[in-house]
Amino acid sequence: MNVLVQAGDQPSRDTFWGISSEGEVLFYYLAAVAIVVFLYGLYARFSRYAEGDEDPFDRLDDLGDRIVDAAKIVLSNEKQFNRDLYGGLMHSFILWGFLTLFIATSILAFDMDVWTKALGRDSFWVGDFYVAYQFVVDAMGLLFVVGLGMAIYRRYWVRNHRLWGRHTSFEDDLFVWTLFALGVGGFLLEGVRILGNGYPEWEIVSFVGWGIAMTLEAAGVEQSLAASLHWWGWWSHSLLALFFVAWIPYAKPFHMLSSFANVVTRDEKAGRRLPGVPADLDATNAESIDDFTWKELLDQDACTKCGRCSAVCPAKASDRPLDPRNVILDLKRYREDRDADGSEPQPIVADGGTSVIDAGTMESCMACMACMDACPVEIEHLNSFTRMNRQLVDQGDVQSSMQEVFQNVMQNGNTFGDPARNRGDWTDELGFDVPDAREEEVEYLWYVGDFPSYDERNKKVARSLAAILKEADVSFGILFEDEKYDGNDIRRVGEEFLYLELAGHHVESFEACEFEKIVCTDPHSYNTFENEYPEVDFEEFADDPMMPFEYDEHWNEDGEVDVLHWTQAVEELVTEGKLDLNGDELDYTVTYHDPCHLGRYNDEYEAPRELIRATGCELSEMPRNRADSFCCGGGGGGLWMDFEEEPKPSEERLREALEDTDAGAAVEKFVVACPMCMTMYEDGRKTGGFEEEIEVVDVAELIVEAIDATEEAGLAEETATV
Repeated sequence: MNVLVQAGDQPSRDTFWGISSEGEVLFYYLAAVAIVVFLYGLYARFSRYAEGDEDPFDRLDDLGDRIVDAAKIVLSNEKQFNRDLYGGLMHSFILWGFLTLFIATSILAFDMDVWTKALGRDSFWVGDFYVAYQFVVDAMGLLFVVGLGMAIYRRYWVRNHRLWGRHTSFEDDLFVWTLFALGVGGFLLEGVRILGNGYPEWEIVSFVGWGIAMTLEAAGVEQSLAASLHWWGWWSHSLLALFFVAWIPYAKPFHMLSSFANVVTRDEKAGRRLPGVPADLDATNAESIDDFTWKELLDQDACTKCGRCSAVCPAKASDRPLDPRNVILDLKRYREDRDADGSEPQPIVADGGTSVIDAGTMESCMACMACMDACPVEIEHLNSFTRMNRQLVDQGDVQSSMQEVFQNVMQNGNTFGDPARNRGDWTDELGFDVPDAREEEVEYLWYVGDFPSYDERNKKVARSLAAILKEADVSFGILFEDEKYDGNDIRRVGEEFLYLELAGHHVESFEACEFEKIVCTDPHSYNTFENEYPEVDFEEFADDPMMPFEYDEHWNEDGEVDVLHWTQAVEELVTEGKLDLNGDELDYTVTYHDPCHLGRYNDEYEAPRELIRATGCELSEMPRNRADSFCCGGGGGGLWMDFEEEPKPSEERLREALEDTDAGAAVEKFVVACPMCMTMYEDGRKTGGFEEEIEVVDVAELIVEAIDATEEAGLAEETATV
């Protein structure tokens, strides 16, 4: 039997204490086998990605910076802490503990196999280094075990709903229990070793193992028995560890690698911009799993089944047939099953029961990006979802109401199907003329949008905004009948070529006008002009006889044209003192709903709130606000489709405003900054029975009321003076 190493009384130990030379050779053989199995699995995974389609975005540019940024995100666990302090601590303990144990094992292997055996130098795993090493390993190993205990408690005792579903399987159990056995088994082995060696004084720094040794001794385990048990414990721990290493590429443990790779290759604009399609009409979108890009395949492998996306999905909360996690994992399972047995391919998405994903599931998506915001490993759900929506459009598997919208846009340039010549009729009730930006130079080219132009309720908002711009004495104009639908939501529904037609028409219209900034009423328009039109390679489609435009450049590629949501523009005017608001005109108690396309998509949260405060209103926040905002249900084509849902997202949000905010039932007005939100919440107010309890207003309507109150106060003061 080997003995404890005491080189000059320097603290150290023999890693193979109690293991024969034959056993040591056997261990190295098994370790080599495990590493070969691991490397083969890794090769198989990455060779499969190589078979995926090329991704349209450069995912490996500035690779060094990408790796550093990804390391910050992963090591800080910032996404795990989002909305879940317990989960953040749990994952941090597991991750930091695992990495520490991995680094410690690597240091030991380097010392034993490279530094001493290959290079013939004296071991550095002695003395103060050894003592510090043992203390750190015990401290971080304890965190590792605590974190796993938290995971086991949440999974099996609390049975957190996020962790259970149709993709929950034995491999999830095996993963967490294997890690737990490695952590606890390592400490038990350490305790047996310390007791079997007679408590070497320096091993007291291994405080967990020291405590276990004392516990074992108190339970009647003598030193000689401990020495005998060490052999069994050492081999049990080693074999389990080698099994785990070999298993990593083949099951859930692979997320430790794929998740980091996914964060490294993420698109920071994912969701707010979507991949384009080639001009080649023979190209397919999601006819088979081979149409998916290598990044979309990596997304599937990176999924940890944590269920955070499902927990925040408004479609799932409304009982629509969508669970974002299941869609990603259904695609993964189908790919792996088909790769394994070469079975006949299934349709990826279709209206019926024979496809991997049902059409109704994809139609349910609101394109709100809540799933992507919540995902700790940066899965880009919306790219895969849009790919499948495009396939549905190609196949004609689209709701008739949505097909009618497509037809309206193609024939009349708007989603209502009303004549294009009526687009500017909303201005007739104004007491002033709105300039035509096609005929005169303006500071603000105002893109009004479909709903403010044609919907009666939203026309009031458009008139309010026109009055605000007039009051601020700024130069603005609109395109009248040359304005068409912006294309944002029909693109997310899958009608890419109609979107391209609209984009080409608008950039030609913009180029024909003289202006300084584009201002949008609708956050959806704002997002598509700001983030998506500049991505279109119009030259690729300009020669297509089906495309009614001749523009052949990248529009606004360098951001020389400022694109603003109207709240950003008006907030600037208020700051510059161009609007007479004192901050005490109104005394309503209000709450504000963050539109997905303004907030989560484009990180604009403060401009609308500053404007609300400028009117004097008391703002009471809903629990789900800013990036955690809950979608109205209108995005992704939801405004034009019929769903069996309970409750409607709009009804749930109004309930939250009245019951869950600090002000509660005292909330008088539900404030929005999006025409689609206005439409959805006016509908939800009726269907949910909230008509007598709360009023839905736009920020612009509050500002106009505040301006009117200021003018009335000024008039009253003048009258009193006279």
